[in-house]
Amino acid sequence: MLQEPRNREKFDQEGAKGTGVSICFQCVDALALYHEFTAKGIEIKEPFVGNNMWVVCFNDPDGYKLDFESPTEVPEETNYSEWIK
Repeated sequence: MLQEPRNREKFDQEGAKGTGVSICFQCVDALALYHEFTAKGIEIKEPFVGNNMWVVCFNDPDGYKLDFESPTEVPEETNYSEWIK
């Protein structure tokens, strides 16, 4: 899924290429990607469960918001730190 802002000119004036653009990837294991990305020093918000999916999201250097999601049976609104215990 690709989402772009309605008023593209406003965001283009701010300079960052991807400002206001979200890209969502459905994958097999979003948590594995979370571990791989953080091991490489990428700062990522804590994963959480939303719509029966683990959600891992962060902004790339160009300003794009990247979301990686994978199916789960874990209850809604569970944070990774709560689940890992």
